[in-house]
Amino acid sequence: MTLRSYRRFVVVAYQFLPLLLAYARDRNRFLFFGSSRTVSPETRRKRARSLLDSLLTLGPTFIKLGQLLSTRPDVLPPEYVEEFEQLQDDVPPAAWPEAKEILETDIGPVDEVFDEFDTDAISGASLGQVYIAEHEGRKVAVKIRRPGIEKLVETDLRVVRWSLPILMRFVDQARSFSLETLADEFEKTIREEMDYDRERRMLEEIGVNLAGNDRVRVPSAVPELSTRRILTMEYVGGTKISDIDDLDALGVNRERLAITLQQVYLQMIIEDGVFHADPHPGNLAVQNDGTIVFYDFGMSGRVDPFIQEKIVDFYVAVARQDTDAILDTLVEMGTLSPQADREVMSNVMELAIADARGEDIEQYRVQQIIQQVEDTIYEFPLRLPPNLALVLRVATVVEGVCVTLEPDFDFIEVATDYLREQGFLEESARGYVEDRATEVRELGESLVRVPPKLENTLDRANRGDITVQLEISDDERGLDRLAKRLILGGMLSAVVMASAVLYAFSTLEAALVPIGLAVPIAALLWRSFRQRKGIRAKPQFTRQNLRERRED
Repeated sequence: MTLRSYRRFVVVAYQFLPLLLAYARDRNRFLFFGSSRTVSPETRRKRARSLLDSLLTLGPTFIKLGQLLSTRPDVLPPEYVEEFEQLQDDVPPAAWPEAKEILETDIGPVDEVFDEFDTDAISGASLGQVYIAEHEGRKVAVKIRRPGIEKLVETDLRVVRWSLPILMRFVDQARSFSLETLADEFEKTIREEMDYDRERRMLEEIGVNLAGNDRVRVPSAVPELSTRRILTMEYVGGTKISDIDDLDALGVNRERLAITLQQVYLQMIIEDGVFHADPHPGNLAVQNDGTIVFYDFGMSGRVDPFIQEKIVDFYVAVARQDTDAILDTLVEMGTLSPQADREVMSNVMELAIADARGEDIEQYRVQQIIQQVEDTIYEFPLRLPPNLALVLRVATVVEGVCVTLEPDFDFIEVATDYLREQGFLEESARGYVEDRATEVRELGESLVRVPPKLENTLDRANRGDITVQLEISDDERGLDRLAKRLILGGMLSAVVMASAVLYAFSTLEAALVPIGLAVPIAALLWRSFRQRKGIRAKPQFTRQNLRERRED
């Protein structure tokens, strides 16, 4: 296994080395020295496409890694995120004899277990493939883990771990932390997706949560024919949700479909706390009566109660166009640094919402808002916790499907109506009133407590009995820079003074010696006042750029 890992590492390094050298030259033009280079959005997009080709060449594990990276605009620039969103987990299925061996090892001979079994897979993915069969008189779908995928994934995970120290040399400290947590998240995610027993439990839990909604359908699992490598469930057919012409031929109300889909995902995320996390059109179908069918629960997630509450606050703030409340919510979720420049971030939010409104001030789409915020995440102090990154991506993909169904679909209006129907808006208003009442009560208590303390402090000040402690808070590098500037400034002053004295009382040649020393000292002092340069990029967030991007 170790030899296999080394061989795989060489293959991966061969694919990524040209890009890594380009990134290194962005920091130092001549690789080990020189100034940094400006990287245009066009260059980044070209590199993103090259990296996308490499991921596809390296196979299933790296396809999954690319899909995960597409949910992390805090790690990658927007050009990379947009290119990686095109990654489709659609690969040719493995040969039937290999899949059959896994099936019969786990649940027994095919001819004895199933009444009929179609050996032609109806779909193939990087981690598994699906077949149609009949069991006890009903049609079932049998999902089989891809043969040999475990060894490949374990090898690739080891390679990813080995590659991390190299990658971290090309990014700043904050992003290197994000990369490290991303590697942990990726390892956890891909192991979960390979565990079909976990997928079955998630399918069953979500199915129970949505059982009371007759507008949606979650296939029921067949536990006795399911293992960690096999998942058997009832087969539920339907029309792909993005096949608009076929849906129109069925006479399905597409606007109603979009509203139902959005409301179901709001329920899963805000109320249930467990959600189907891969809502692309291939995993959503529509039956003849307009019922929405969900497929593939391998990628599913959970939302803890605190994040659920903050998501509601976020939706309410967006609906009210309250940028301060939006920023407060982002800080509380751990997405925005408390030290961030609120004025700058508020302008970013206002610009995103204003641009998303379009011609009609009442119509704006959350996908556009999310997209513009994502474009700034790479440049601004925004970080995405793993579970929130998945929720954010789900919201974007779902709204994309809804807009495909109904071009005038208004995400915010549907979300606001849903929150109002479920009582969240009333709870938010009630909570606001309660918070203000608490503040008034605390203010009254403070008015009673403060005067005696103030009088006592003034008496001590009058007696000269007050000691003031001053603490300068700064990072170590800042103090080092200050000390360096003081030393260089003192040396420069001394050298200039020496040169002046020598010029006045000696010869010009003698005065030139300290002047020669003064030049490099002055250069070092000037350099210490320059802003540290990294890999720079053109501004991502101007009104003109936003308009041009929307027109394109």
